[in-house]
Parts: sequence; C-alpha cells; structure tokens
Amino acid sequence: MKTIDELLAEGVAGRRVFVRADLNVPLDSGTITDDGRIRAVLPTVKALADAGAKVVVASHLGRPKGAPDPAFSLATAASRLGELLGRGVAFATDTVGESATSVVAGLHDGDVAVIENLRFNAGETDKDDAERGEFADRLAALADVYVGDGFGAVHRKHASVYDLPARLPHYAGYLIATEVGVLKKLTEDVQRPYVVALGGSKVSDKLAVIDQLLGKADRLLIGGGMVFTFLKAKGYEVGASLLQEDQIPVVQEYIERAEKSGVELVLPVDVVTSTEFPDLKTKAPANPNTVAADAIPADQLGLDIGPQTRKLYASKLADAATVFWNGPMGVFEHPDYAEGTKAVAQALLDSPGFTVVGGGDSAAAVRILGFDETAFGHISTGGGASLEYLEGKTLPGLAALED
Repeated sequence: MKTIDELLAEGVAGRRVFVRADLNVPLDSGTITDDGRIRAVLPTVKALADAGAKVVVASHLGRPKGAPDPAFSLATAASRLGELLGRGVAFATDTVGESATSVVAGLHDGDVAVIENLRFNAGETDKDDAERGEFADRLAALADVYVGDGFGAVHRKHASVYDLPARLPHYAGYLIATEVGVLKKLTEDVQRPYVVALGGSKVSDKLAVIDQLLGKADRLLIGGGMVFTFLKAKGYEVGASLLQEDQIPVVQEYIERAEKSGVELVLPVDVVTSTEFPDLKTKAPANPNTVAADAIPADQLGLDIGPQTRKLYASKLADAATVFWNGPMGVFEHPDYAEGTKAVAQALLDSPGFTVVGGGDSAAAVRILGFDETAFGHISTGGGASLEYLEGKTLPGLAALED
C-alpha cells in the first residue's frame, strides 16, 4: 500500500487530488456536535494543499436515499473544514454534475474544494458493479490522483471507496495509515495482558468480534445493553432490560469457550436500573437504582454498570499492556447513567499500556464526557471498520489501496 508521503515525494503541485474523507459528522438541527472526523483528515488535506495540489474532498453523510436531501448536505462540514484549515474551501452543490465540474475546474494550486454528499447519487452505494463503476468513472474525471483517508467507510464496497481507486493512481492518507498501524498492534505481536472492553446495545453486533477475541484476548469485559443477554445466558433474571433472546444459545457457547480457553470473561456484579428509559433531550433526573446483577427487579431495566463493577473493571484494566475498548457501558448521554462509561475511559487513561478507543459511540463518549483525546493511545474514527478488521474480514477500501 503506497502512502501519501510517497505521493508527496513524487510531487503534487498542480495535480487534482481526490481525497475520500469521512466527514460523516453528527448534526443537531444543522449544527455539528462532534467535529472529530473532520479534524482527523486535516493532516492529509493540509499536506496536499501546502504542496500545491488542487484538493477535491469527498464524503458521505448519513443515509440519504440516493437523491439530494438538504438534511444531509455536506455544506456545514465543508464550512467547518475551512475554519479548521484556516483557508477558504469551495463547495460544489452536486457530486459529478455542473457545479462539481465547475468548482474543480476553478481550483488553483493549493486550493481545497468539497463536493456534495456522495450518497446523493445512487451509484455510490449500488450493489450492481456496473452502476457503481459508472459513477466511479464520473468521479475519476474530477481528479488525477486518489487518496483514501475515510477509514470510517473502508468496510463498505462503495464507488468512491472501492471502485474509484482502481481508476486512478492511489495512495493511503495519513489517517488510514495510522488506523491500520494501530489495528496491526491489536492483531499481530500483541503486547500482553491484552484486555478488551465491549459495550453497546446489541450483542448481535459484537458476536463476530467476540468469536475472534476468544482466541486472542486475555480478558473480555462486557457492559452496555448487550450484557443482559450474557446475564440471562447465565440464568439470571434481567427484568425489562434490553435482551436478544435468540442470541442466548450463542452467548452460552461463548461463555463455555472462554472457560475452556482460559480467557477471563468478566461480567457486571451490579447494575444501575430504572423503571423507564431516561429522557435524553431534557436530561431530567431519572431516579436510578443500584441492584445486584443477579437480582434485577421485573419492572426495572438496566442502564449502566454499577459502582462495584466500575471498580472491578478498573482493576482488570490496571495491568493491561494492550487495551481495546468499543462500546459505552451504559446510556452515557444521560448523567445518571454515564458513570460506567466514565470509569472505563478513566481506567484506560490510568493504564500503563497501549490504549485504543474503537470509534463510534465510544469515541463520541470520550469527547462528550470531557476527556482529553490526546491522552489515549489512539481514538479510531471507524467503529464498524475497526470491528470488522478485528473479525478478520477483508475491508474493500483497504484492499482497493493495495498495489
């Protein structure tokens, strides 16, 4: 895989460089609530622009239905990119139409432009190779060189991720090079003890990665909504908590495998509950209760790991040489149920080992809860991509960047 440093050494002055970024930022009434993904691509865009390239940045945002939708416009993200770069950024109001063609044609050396949401064109996500290829051909007409730097999308077989690199000289940007380097530390020659903390709502989303980690990790700490399927698999009552009953047999098998393979599978000893899900908009007090993990009342639902579990998990992370954390421990968006996620984040900061926050809600939690991002070993920009890499899958966007 060639890197951007090799491209810069070749020279980019006057060349149109297409940067497939990930500007898929969360928006609230048109306001960006977390610009982490925009900041992550800055080193690549700045290096190219400073070297005299005509930089064309492209991304998706949300899940529009293959047609323009103002709610998913990249205009706000483009404006924020310009603010962070400290220079003007042109914006094309379409992807491969008249506006994109005109904006790119008007770029001077060192200029940066953002084209509109790639998913406004159905060809971006089409499952038909020919349809995707046709869109990739039109994107290729906008550039001379391709730089892949949207790690959050590399697990998708989309036109701008998979098909476009085949049509242009292609290189990995700084973000992708960093992400791949970190993931290799989690899969090749891992420093031990290797501890993995997994949370999030659905256990089904994590089954494949748990399957892989049962042969690689030394300890697995389980939290979030997914933990109640584990507790139920052990015969505990979980009240009204989130439960995927169809996954109980698989989870029971994983518990048995962990015991046989010597992997320490750690579950909560207490949980924070309530009779109803909290209001995440008003953040109104939610009357939380703390109960033993094997004694959740029938009318209660678990919303966070309890205080004893926080201490337990911190102790299990204290001697780790390598830590991977993906998924919050509870409903961290509400202050009454954020303490478990805070505790795990703090335990990573206190750990002497190499710590990786695996993107998605975990990365959002770190920022929302006020932690210093730079204090972690690495915060991934792609939760789904990170998990699929750890599952051992071939990621289309990475495969496309290979020579």
